[in-house]
Amino acid sequence: MEIQRVGGSSFYSKQYYSMRIDPYVIDTLMRDLVAHSRSSAAFLVYLQLYRHTHGAGRETVALSHSVLAELIGISKRAVQTAVAHLLERRLIRRRKVRPTAVPVYAVATPWVRKQESPGIA
Repeated sequence: MEIQRVGGSSFYSKQYYSMRIDPYVIDTLMRDLVAHSRSSAAFLVYLQLYRHTHGAGRETVALSHSVLAELIGISKRAVQTAVAHLLERRLIRRRKVRPTAVPVYAVATPWVRKQESPGIA
């Protein structure tokens, strides 16, 4: 497998793998973000962040706006607007160590109920 370096992060290239996407993301969230919110860029950013977190078995991913823009094929400004929209909708969380640091994102899936641990009777 060949790994390509983009913006300090490793991304797979020339090898495809499958990942499971929660049907809610395609069936409901896509329509909500694209049709209702009129933000197809927000859906693309969410999907890319979902791929690098849930799809890679990680809780967070550090990606700059420039890297996200390059990966998705949209402008950096469109990424900034989309991230702001996703933060407002609480679909992602962002953490920065410093104002100029690369943000670390966590993707929320509020429609998924957390499994309760079995209680001791």
